[in-house]
Amino acid sequence: MSPDARTTILVFAKAPDPGKVKTRLASHIGEGPAAVLAARLALRTLASACEAGVGDVELWCAPDTVHPFFDLCRRRHGVALHGQVGDDLGARMSHALRSALQRTPAAILIGSDIPGLTPADLRLAAASLAAGDDAVFGPADDGGYWLIGLRRVDHAIFTDVAWGNSNVLSQTLARCDVLGWRVANVATRWDVDRPEDFERLRQDPTFAALTAAFQNAA
Repeated sequence: MSPDARTTILVFAKAPDPGKVKTRLASHIGEGPAAVLAARLALRTLASACEAGVGDVELWCAPDTVHPFFDLCRRRHGVALHGQVGDDLGARMSHALRSALQRTPAAILIGSDIPGLTPADLRLAAASLAAGDDAVFGPADDGGYWLIGLRRVDHAIFTDVAWGNSNVLSQTLARCDVLGWRVANVATRWDVDRPEDFERLRQDPTFAALTAAFQNAA
């Protein structure tokens, strides 16, 4: 990390155990391939986060940090491991961001299943926060967000949110507006969660390495 880096990147990931991760996708390609894909996506995400060079990268793990895959991530990318804490996604994100902001002026939280994520996306988000924006979001195709960056945490933006609903981002932006926060956006991206997402992924030669060895799994 460079001496002037002021942003911590938090990557949320589940242990890639067959039958426990990417369950909607598993019905399409099988539990084993779905778990392999989850692991590949997580490693790709960590590589992009480290390449961005905006600050420390932390892997926030579920259900805990002891899975061998998380140890592989730590050894390969030099990331710190933390366990996710909270009863729902909002509580877990709020806790992680609040924890990071006790150690750095800004924090960016991303999921581990965004194939189109680039280091430039993360640099742009970090630059927005450094320029004074209170929050920055990466809109997702499904109406949610794949990235959230903050310089402060207010639990209101994470409370009583219907996670997975197409109104997640608009609802969150409305709450930021009530708080009087200055908000910026980065590029819209998509995650890999449903069968149609997998088909989109494997039809794009850019992501051939992600779908290698189970191209005909469906």
